[in-house]
Amino acid sequence: MIKGLYEAHLPVSNLLNSIEFYKKLDLELAYQHEKLAFFWIDKGHSWLGLWETDKVDTPYHPSLRHIAWHVDLNDIRNAKEWLESKGIPITTTFGFPKEKQPLVLSHKLNAHAAIYFEDPDGNLLELMAPLRLDVGEGSKMMSLEEWDEHHN
Repeated sequence: MIKGLYEAHLPVSNLLNSIEFYKKLDLELAYQHEKLAFFWIDKGHSWLGLWETDKVDTPYHPSLRHIAWHVDLNDIRNAKEWLESKGIPITTTFGFPKEKQPLVLSHKLNAHAAIYFEDPDGNLLELMAPLRLDVGEGSKMMSLEEWDEHHN
């Protein structure tokens, strides 16, 4: 029945500024109206809606104003440089400075590498690459470089 996620939405304070930001991420603008824009994430399969609204003042919580995009492992290895080349700063997350990112979140069920950054309105964005299912270890965070040293 369910095949994947088709769309997600974020609040923004200035649609035109946000459109320029999301274009930097190489997303294709699919539709634009007065206070709404859609970007293709995977053309014909998934997209992101941006809504210009005062709801952008809703405080951040992981259940609100957060999107994680699936990327390949090779892409996550280059993500920090890619984002920095576009003038997008890395967010210090879980106490990991940008020098230690991408970081690995390892839970008993899975492990994935991730790097975090924000859009102009403070919506938390994440690039995420799966590493392994059924890790069987405790929840330990480390840099991707440390993961590679322990798992290669």
